[in-house]
Amino acid sequence: MPSSPRLVTLLFLGTALNYVDRQALALLKPTLLAEFGWTDLQFAHLGSAFQLTTAAAVLGAGWLVDRVGVRSAYGAAVGLWSTAGIAHAVASTIGHFLAARVVLAAAESVNTPAAVKAVARHLPIGGRSLALGVINTAPNIGAVLTPLLIPPFALVFGWRAAFAVTGALGFVWLMAWVPLTRGMSREAVSPAGPATGTVAVTPPPAARGADFWRALLGDRRTWAIAGAKLLTDMVWWFLLFWTPDLFGRVFGLTQGTLGGPIAVIYTMAALGAVSGGLLFPALVRRGLTVNAARKGSLLAYALLIVPVPLALRASDPWTAALLIGLALFAHQGFSTNLFGFAADTVPLERVATVVAAGAVVGNLAGMGIIEFTGWALTSGVGYWPMFALSASAYLLAAGWIHLLVPVIAPHDGVAG
Repeated sequence: MPSSPRLVTLLFLGTALNYVDRQALALLKPTLLAEFGWTDLQFAHLGSAFQLTTAAAVLGAGWLVDRVGVRSAYGAAVGLWSTAGIAHAVASTIGHFLAARVVLAAAESVNTPAAVKAVARHLPIGGRSLALGVINTAPNIGAVLTPLLIPPFALVFGWRAAFAVTGALGFVWLMAWVPLTRGMSREAVSPAGPATGTVAVTPPPAARGADFWRALLGDRRTWAIAGAKLLTDMVWWFLLFWTPDLFGRVFGLTQGTLGGPIAVIYTMAALGAVSGGLLFPALVRRGLTVNAARKGSLLAYALLIVPVPLALRASDPWTAALLIGLALFAHQGFSTNLFGFAADTVPLERVATVVAAGAVVGNLAGMGIIEFTGWALTSGVGYWPMFALSASAYLLAAGWIHLLVPVIAPHDGVAG
């Protein structure tokens, strides 16, 4: 089994590549619309098809991870999504792009269930929040680097080369994953973790039957996570897909000049993920119960996102970037604590499937808001309804969690 830092590093890099591949399309929108003559609504269809495919695939992805293990499922997924990323480079019609996006989405759906499963299985409870926080910075690191590198690269070498290079990076990652994770599927750190040095040998998960699904669907924690993901993931997908367009439409930035503000936004988001991994254990060390520390963290981040509609009234793109960046700082801090809630409280044999179930509804919500945004822009309504939804979503999610799980109690025996 790889060491914990090595495993977290590999998961971090894989997750970063996941977001590089999916974000390239949004950043190359001006070039693609000019070349193919797409409308905003047609472009929205590409985004919503990605979300719908992810929603359809991710529950099966969670089951696959629980069934065959992280090493095999994640390695195969990265190989497939990298191939799909490269396929964008040879697309010549919207149908070709749609096919490539569907395959990309199906393969990338494995990422989150695999990462949370790996952390829950191989790290002790005391190290999970920080590990999840580090991994949860990866989308933001990818989102920082992609706008700084891909648009200038595409201007010099062409958009096809940009898709080909970003897709090929996954095969470089696989050259490290395969040798460095040998033995991973056979070993798991016990709940006691490194403090005792105990390592338990765990067989591959058994096939899941009706009892498994009854337990999963009858568990309030499943519905708490799913409801919170529905409310919050729509904000993430909306901002990830439409922010480059917003800066062009509202502030007149071009493909060559939007990299700076976008980099600011996702740098702040990365810091939010790290802060989410640090805040919860810090509160526990100060004497708060697991329940109070986790819910206090969720509430703090929910409050930080409330000012995001002011970005639409900002006088310049940098002020707007700071406000949207604060919103994604809050999203990533909230998301890290939501994943920590899942890893700490859901029984290990169900955790990947529960996270996947949350991703299903989150991606469906993302599909809905992407399509709604395309309609709103085409109809002249503008961005304000989506920003109003974003401001309230996290407070509703925190309240939903508290309603369904009044007291958070970790499943592996840590007092809450």
